[in-house]
Amino acid sequence: MTVVKVKHKPQRLDVSHKHDVRTQFGALCYRIHDGKVQVLLVTSRGTGRWIIPKGWPMDGETPAGAAATEAFEEAGVEGKPSDICLGIYSYTKALPKGDNLPIIVAVFPFKVKRVLKEYPEAGQRKRKWFSLKKAAMMISEPELGPLIRNFDPKRLKH
Repeated sequence: MTVVKVKHKPQRLDVSHKHDVRTQFGALCYRIHDGKVQVLLVTSRGTGRWIIPKGWPMDGETPAGAAATEAFEEAGVEGKPSDICLGIYSYTKALPKGDNLPIIVAVFPFKVKRVLKEYPEAGQRKRKWFSLKKAAMMISEPELGPLIRNFDPKRLKH
């Protein structure tokens, strides 16, 4: 087992209402382009802010496998997921009735092999490749930025 060391700050969850904390799995989609690591971000459907593909656990699927499914559906990429969790971040999902649901996202690296023209959410999201530094700046979740900025695929053992 390989341990990837990433420093994060303590996490505060907005739990002003009594809710369970829910878990999602995210894919840090990356490629090496001209010798530099790039990360693929997608826009959220609601606000259009830049995010990584993520979604809920799936029956019969590993966390990394669920993240890979989200990468295909939301970003239109195929590749190789890693079962090494890079770290976690939290966010609060606004629900239709005005409630907030605290979410913890476990992030898995996903090496992109193919970028598809047609994919399930192509008409609902934009996607774009960014440098690690730029991607970390584009993300609004404070704990996710450092995970992206410090990502080094050479430290992964497949």
